[in-house]
Amino acid sequence: MRPFFSLVVLAFLLSLGISPLYAQKEVFKGELYLGAGGGSLFSKVDFVPGVPLAFKQGSFGGVSAKYISEKNLGLLVEVNYAQRGWKEEFDPASDFSYSRTLNYIDIPFMTHIYAGGKTRFIMNIGPQISLLVGDKQDMSQALSDHLDELRAEDEDIRVGMQYEGVYELKRVDYGLAAGIGMELKTGIGDFDLEGRYYFGLGDIFTSRRSEQAYFSRSASRVIGVKLTYYIKVF
Repeated sequence: MRPFFSLVVLAFLLSLGISPLYAQKEVFKGELYLGAGGGSLFSKVDFVPGVPLAFKQGSFGGVSAKYISEKNLGLLVEVNYAQRGWKEEFDPASDFSYSRTLNYIDIPFMTHIYAGGKTRFIMNIGPQISLLVGDKQDMSQALSDHLDELRAEDEDIRVGMQYEGVYELKRVDYGLAAGIGMELKTGIGDFDLEGRYYFGLGDIFTSRRSEQAYFSRSASRVIGVKLTYYIKVF
């Protein structure tokens, strides 16, 4: 969490630093850019009680709209299709394996901060809302048989609560997204290369005691790299 909040503080300080310049400049003419891009991501879920996990690799991509309202400052909105989820870790001798892919439509609304000319440093930060549009699990037969044996021995045993058919996934997720990178402005358009981190604030499973929740926390964590191509509309 510390790297994420460091980005928040840096973004705030940068915005304070550039704001006094606005009054000293002429009225800035707004610029609108439309783009498309994609990249790779690595995701997991922060389960409490804990589940041994490794990062699951996926991909994401979609369309973007960027409006530069002031010098060094603007707004970025995206609509991305993202393959997130988690992959569990087991003793290699057990022949157990499990991963689950959660397909989301991610919609981040971010403040865009930049510095430079043809080559720019960029920072994006803001809230994100995500809509679950599908999910798929991949479980080894050995793990499936083991879970069936445990449940046959004790019908009330609370094991495998993260697996399909036990708890229903929430359809809406929300959190904060932040990224830093570089932008290259060329005669054929702009290219933004960015590293991004998503910190989920919501839970993918219910955490309400009234619903007999097993997990008190089940929030997404995502690290990604994205390349976006932009064309200037005006």
